[in-house]
Amino acid sequence: MADDPADDAYVMPDIDEVKAEAEQILGHWQDVAEYTLELPAKCPHCREPINSVRVVRMTRSKVQFTSTLPRNGRAFVCPLCERLLSIELSGIL
Repeated sequence: MADDPADDAYVMPDIDEVKAEAEQILGHWQDVAEYTLELPAKCPHCREPINSVRVVRMTRSKVQFTSTLPRNGRAFVCPLCERLLSIELSGIL
């Protein structure tokens, strides 16, 4: 008897396990700062109009060499697709 092709099928993970893992990875995702844009802009990734951006704090957790980069920083994220955005925050004096 030949091998059953169903044995090679991908087994979908349990959705509750996936949700729990995502919650653990994202952690305090809701505890981010949000900046409202003065005018709507289009996200360069999802091409949807956005009125705000999320700001997430980053902290260096591991480095195998002497780094000249800062120990922490900020990442800007599209509120719709959650991809990183290239943004500069500055004030006019």
